[in-house]
Amino acid sequence: MFNIGPYQIKRKTVLAPMAGVTDLPFRQLCREMGAGLVVSEMVAADPSTWSSRKSRLRIQFADEPAPRSVQIAGYDPLMMAEAARFNVRQGAEIIDINMGCPAKKVLRKAAGSALLQHPDLVRDILHAVVESVDVPVTLKIRTGWDRQNRNAVTIAKIAEDAGIAALAIHGRTRACRFVKEVEYDSIADVVSAVSMPVIANGDITSPEKALAVLQHTGAAAVMIGRAAQGNPWIFQQINHFLDSGELAAKPSIEESQRVMCRHLLALHEFYGEIAGVRIARKHIGWYVNSLTGGKAFAQQFNKIENHLEQQDLLQQFFHSTNIYQEQAA
Repeated sequence: MFNIGPYQIKRKTVLAPMAGVTDLPFRQLCREMGAGLVVSEMVAADPSTWSSRKSRLRIQFADEPAPRSVQIAGYDPLMMAEAARFNVRQGAEIIDINMGCPAKKVLRKAAGSALLQHPDLVRDILHAVVESVDVPVTLKIRTGWDRQNRNAVTIAKIAEDAGIAALAIHGRTRACRFVKEVEYDSIADVVSAVSMPVIANGDITSPEKALAVLQHTGAAAVMIGRAAQGNPWIFQQINHFLDSGELAAKPSIEESQRVMCRHLLALHEFYGEIAGVRIARKHIGWYVNSLTGGKAFAQQFNKIENHLEQQDLLQQFFHSTNIYQEQAA
């Protein structure tokens, strides 16, 4: 349990913001599965993008339970401040600043983890955003630009001085992207250097790993990103393990069917048929990847262009899976 401003976060599990993944349907699902906090997809600070269909979908968060955390990304202090105000007007209750994304299209705009090269600009952005809104502001960073330029402790102290309410750290540099060993020691160094809550991120893929990272770093919580793709149950599994020391049972075939079918329907309703069918392919692919016959099913599923056919095929897959289990028993 930890606080972000006036909000008490009752669980030590946080859903990482992921572009193209943490949309409203997925956030709602992960919250129901026990995520103590969920963070939206990144919203660009450039106001010329706010009227696009992609941005309009990303800022649909006003009906979510509190606290509603929305991530913004950009490089200009004044623009970032206006983006913060804009999202608060839309219903955001926490503003999260992205200084951790290693994607090339973000780096080309000198945003995301590119900002870690410029501590003075980091300071200007953080002060501008914190002073522009009356809601808590959080920050997501990496350990540095590359292995020769690790500056997470410096950035964390700048953030605390600026009034940042909580800090999430992916334990790799920008250059490491999503490979190499995660620097849990670097996260521990930051925890020791500041008094605000620090959230540890990077390769936390199981309840046992979550506990080990919390114990090693002293972090207030763990942030789950890719490990939640196709596995929203990871939040309740980690919570259960932290509470009881016992591993929860894996979801049954019936539970998997219920969640996947509901998620698929939510995607179709949220995006509409054309975009919903396309976006559903990656989510369903993640879900079935570890199931018997899942990869062959995904290849067939990805060829479908109609939302009703997607729903029917998914039901057929689980019907055949249940028959297979009954025969094996």
